[in-house]
Amino acid sequence: MDAVKKHKSLGINQIKKSTNLVFNIVFLILALMCVFPLVFVFSISITSEASIQANGYQIIPQELSNAAYMFLWNERGTILHAVAMSVIVTVIGTIIAVTLTLSMGYVASRPSFKLKKFYTWIIFVPMIFNGGMLASYVVVANVLNLRNTIWALILPLACSSFNITICKTFFRTTIPDAIIESAKIDGAGQFRIFGQIILPISKPIMATIGMFAAFGYWNDWFQASLYITDSKLQTMQALLNNIQKSIEYLANNPYGGLSMQQYRSSMPTESVRMAIAIVIILPIACAYPFFQKYFISGLTIGSVKE
Repeated sequence: MDAVKKHKSLGINQIKKSTNLVFNIVFLILALMCVFPLVFVFSISITSEASIQANGYQIIPQELSNAAYMFLWNERGTILHAVAMSVIVTVIGTIIAVTLTLSMGYVASRPSFKLKKFYTWIIFVPMIFNGGMLASYVVVANVLNLRNTIWALILPLACSSFNITICKTFFRTTIPDAIIESAKIDGAGQFRIFGQIILPISKPIMATIGMFAAFGYWNDWFQASLYITDSKLQTMQALLNNIQKSIEYLANNPYGGLSMQQYRSSMPTESVRMAIAIVIILPIACAYPFFQKYFISGLTIGSVKE
């Protein structure tokens, strides 16, 4: 009798095979919807310019061509320098962003912190209200004098109120106050508690914030367009954005000079745009699987409200 009740109780939480099949089909469709745009963009990038002009965009190219990637390969010296700059900005910026976000989130999560309410308002207000682009430009370029420096690409994106809120919720819901109190009784200071107790058990949220920051730095081109005029400090996204603008300029000005039209006629336009998107997406897409486990668990825990 007990076995029958146990079997029935277990059956309550079981999913029928038909329902499970429907779920699998739905998730498969959603996965294909996520992958299809990337495959479509790559397909266009390896399609010849003549085929695109004659047949439009097609998922299966009628005429293959590597002209777009050869165009980028011919600019490899400049592109590789920009890639190196993007890597430097992403690595340094991610380290700074994770350090600032975790420390601020931990401080805001402590009930005993005397300035907790004031500190919370400082974090909350910028998440709702923004000073605007003009105020940010004046502060970064004129007050801090960061124009044409690598710090103009790092510091404006180093801290996010949203990420701090996620960290705060994670620390409040995951780390018991008893652990911190016992460490204080043993004579540990705040830096020792944070470094030897909090950080080792905060790998999921560190990976989550690190991925948010890395995505932001890697995909950013706007900061470079505002503050960078030195070509040596251009990141890959800013460089490729300038290349795309040049392509659009040539495409939209058919009555340019003879030399310009000769260059335009020998250069792919549509396929180069798609090749640029592939070049930007590929490195960060390859890095994501290494952080997926920590990223998913940290995002799930940090999203729980107090």
